[in-house]
Parts: sequence; C-alpha cells; structure tokens
Amino acid sequence: MARVILLNKPYGVLCQFTDREGRPTLADWVPVKSVYPAGRLDADSEGLVLLTDDGPLQHRVADPRHTLGKTYWAQVEGDPARAALERLRRGVRLAEGMTRPARVRAIEEPGLWERTPPIRMRKNIPTCWLELTLFEGRNRQVRRMIAAVGHPTLRLVRVAIGPWGLGELQPGEWREERTE
Repeated sequence: MARVILLNKPYGVLCQFTDREGRPTLADWVPVKSVYPAGRLDADSEGLVLLTDDGPLQHRVADPRHTLGKTYWAQVEGDPARAALERLRRGVRLAEGMTRPARVRAIEEPGLWERTPPIRMRKNIPTCWLELTLFEGRNRQVRRMIAAVGHPTLRLVRVAIGPWGLGELQPGEWREERTE
C-alpha cells in the first residue's frame, strides 16, 4: 500500500527537502522520511503538493503523458475577455511550443487564507480569479499561459491533483492517505 501525504505548501517554500542556501523546504513542514514530491510547485505558488513513497505513483502523477489534471486558482490582473479564456481553452503558444488545451472558467474570489507577504495590488487595476485545469506540467506553465493572453498572475494556488484535493488544509498543514 502506498503512502500519500497531501500538503498545503505555503508561499515561499521550495518543493524539495534540502537547500544549500537555507531557504524553507518541505522538510520544515513534513517530518516524514522516505516520501518524495510527485511533481513540483514553484516557491511563489501555494497549495497542494502530493508526496509519496511509491515510485510508480510518483511517476503517474508527475508525468504529463498520464493526463492527470491539476487544478489551480489564479488571481490575475485585469478582467480577461471571453477571447482570452477561449485561447487558454484551445492552448497557447509558449517559447517551447503549443500547450495542451486547458479547462478554464472565471470564478468568484475563493475564501482563502491571507498570504504572507500579501500580493501586490494596484488601486486602479481590477483583479479576477480563474480556475484552470491543466493536463501537462511545463515549468511555470499557468503563469506563462495567463501572461500569454495579457494578464499577469498575482497569486497562484493549486487546489487539486487528479482525485486528491486540498480540502480544509491550511498553509503548512498536511494529512496522510493510504492508496492501493
């Protein structure tokens, strides 16, 4: 039986267990040995990180060929027009080529925890929240896709990986699940 740990990774934490520069890592939050992250989440992103001791499960979660959806809530600058959302749904061109289509919809502001440090807000520029589900995992892909349609990402929170969801976990909290 595989061991699976769901962590709500706080902002500023590296998605690894060691860092030569002394920055915060997963080891500061999860005191469990022999588990490894299945995929990564940038230090400036928050939310669900799945850790496991099962190599094949880790591979299935991280490998984009398995098309396991990863769902994010993104606070973006401005209010994307329908055409921008449609471009995200069809896929956008990044430097390394076209992305796979994404599921995208505008959502109401979710009831999230306060972020430390708070996001940068500009008085005269509105923000909007989007929910995006991706089926691949390129480096900083959500941020780059949203920027490609003209809207910088201010805050990014991963809320689900396939069947696993963040639920009520607060930043730094984790729970263990068993899977077969």
